[in-house]
Amino acid sequence: MNTHRHIVFRRIAGVLLSAVAMMWAAITLAFLAVHIAPGDPVTAIMGESSDPSLRARIEQDWGLDRPLVVQYGHHLARLLHGDLGYSYVRGDPVTDILFGEQLRTSAQLAGFALLVSVVLAPLLAVLTAGRRDVLSRSVTTAEIVVASAPPFWTGLILIWVFAFTLKVLPVTAGNEFQRLILPAVTLALPIAAVLAQVMREGIERALEQPFALTARSRGIGATRLRLRHGLRHSLIPAATLAGWAVSGLLTGTVVIEEVFGRAGVGRVTVEAVTYSDVPVVLGVALLTAAVYLTVTVIVDIAYLWIDPRLQEAAA
Repeated sequence: MNTHRHIVFRRIAGVLLSAVAMMWAAITLAFLAVHIAPGDPVTAIMGESSDPSLRARIEQDWGLDRPLVVQYGHHLARLLHGDLGYSYVRGDPVTDILFGEQLRTSAQLAGFALLVSVVLAPLLAVLTAGRRDVLSRSVTTAEIVVASAPPFWTGLILIWVFAFTLKVLPVTAGNEFQRLILPAVTLALPIAAVLAQVMREGIERALEQPFALTARSRGIGATRLRLRHGLRHSLIPAATLAGWAVSGLLTGTVVIEEVFGRAGVGRVTVEAVTYSDVPVVLGVALLTAAVYLTVTVIVDIAYLWIDPRLQEAAA
């Protein structure tokens, strides 16, 4: 037993080390990308001025006159001390810009959207798995349409239906929860559609296994069989898409916050890219990579609980 636990612990440690290496790679690629991309951050700092002496002073003050390798080393050193630098445009610390009200607003939107996804996807999968009726075909068609549609198009349709036509949900008026419903549902629908398709396939495969036939012979009903046995077997392929789902939430907030006029990290990202605000762009990239890798590590460890056979394989 101790040897078994030791091997499982080693696997978890390997996952964590891989996450650290991937985090370093993400930081490096983001740094190179923003410095290779077109745009001059000095121009953004100078504004309308074209004074050469001012340009030289700004480059010296911000360290932009140093070789790229030196800038990269200083960037890594600051990150190790929790310092993301200062915004070229606003002049405020990047940590204050990202980890204040902006992050709270975006996290609220992404969290509510994730909640809607994890409730809606299993519900659709359980209700339609193994069925070939009109309801199942209609749900499957709707999932394909929603998963394929651009998020901004889905958001505009929901605004037109629920805000302008039915007038049951606000876009900008109302309290915070009311204004959160439409953007969260817009962000959740494509993720729930893909997860429902994957989970439905997993449930249907589970219902074809010998244990399902044995369970039926013992008098277990179809709904209970789906919930007790089929749903758990569908969690592994669904969990594999967790990283994709989180990245969809993170990138989707950029579009959704613009469509619905919400403040948040998405709007900060758009402004930073527009004005070549390199420290803010790097801060957003770091935040996104950290969230993505954290979820990936949690999912990899959760595999050992979802399917105990993986523990035996690791041993």
